[in-house]
Amino acid sequence: MSTELEIVRTVADLRARVAAWHARGETVAMVPTMGAIHEGHMSLVQQANRLAGHVVASIFVNPLQFGPNEDFAAYPRGKARDAALLAQAGAALLFTPNANEMYPEGFATKVHVAGITGGLCGATRPAHFDGVATVVTKLLLQCTPDIAIFGEKDYQQLLVIQRLVRDLNVPIEIVGGPIVREPDGLALSSRNAYLSAEERETAPLLHAAIQQASHELAAGLSAEQALESARAALEAAGFRVDYLEARDPETLAPLSGPVASARILVAAFLGKTRLIDNVPVPPQA
Repeated sequence: MSTELEIVRTVADLRARVAAWHARGETVAMVPTMGAIHEGHMSLVQQANRLAGHVVASIFVNPLQFGPNEDFAAYPRGKARDAALLAQAGAALLFTPNANEMYPEGFATKVHVAGITGGLCGATRPAHFDGVATVVTKLLLQCTPDIAIFGEKDYQQLLVIQRLVRDLNVPIEIVGGPIVREPDGLALSSRNAYLSAEERETAPLLHAAIQQASHELAAGLSAEQALESARAALEAAGFRVDYLEARDPETLAPLSGPVASARILVAAFLGKTRLIDNVPVPPQA
C-alpha cells in the first residue's frame, strides 16, 4: 500500500491536519518513531491502517532518552528514505519536528513514571524512560490521535506508555504491535546495522536462547533454572548479558520458581551493540 505522504514540521500544522480529519468524523492513529525505518516500523503503520482511517507517523531522534555515553550522534538518520518507506506502508502524514520545536528554550518539564521503570532497561539506563515518557506525552498531546501504536520489541517501554496514559487520563488507546523478525529469528532493530558480519551471524542466538527458556518454563522448569541455562548459552556465544529475567507480563514484577505466565526479557551486548528482545511464556506457536 502506498499513499501520498504529506510532511509537516510544526505542532501547529500537525494539529490543523488532524483536526480537519476529526471534524469529518474520521479516526486517526499515530506511529511515533526515531527514523531508521525498517519492516518492523512499516508493520506498525500497516496495523494502524487497519485500526483507523488515517495514519500519522513521526520521526524525531529524542535526545532526552540517550545517556551521555550512548549513540545519539551516531543514531542512523535518513529522512528521505524513511519518508518513502512510511508512504509505502500507508502513512498519510509525517511529522518531523526539529529539537527546538520539541524542546524550546526554557523547556523545564519531564514526565516520570515510577515503579515500572525501575528495573530492566531502567536500571542500566537511568534517565532513559523519563526521556521516553516526556517525548511520548508531548507527541500524543500534539497529535491527539485516537490510537497510538508501539512495538512489543520495546516491551518495557510499551507498558510504561500504557501506564502514563492510564494515570494521566489521556484519551488515547495504546496498542502493541507484534515483534517482526528476520527469518533466522533476530528481532528487527535500527541498531542491527551496527553489527559486523560475524556478529550478525551470532545475533539470532539471542532469540533462540530466550525462546528455549520459554519452552522450559512452560514445561515446568523453574525460572532460575531456565534463565541460568539461557545465560550460559549466551555467554558461551560471546554475548555480555546486561539482564535476563522472567517478569510478570502486566506489571513487570520479578518472578521465580515455576510460573504459568511470564515475559522473558533480555538485553545483551554483542561487541559494542546492545540488543534487546523478549518472548512470552507460554511461547507462541
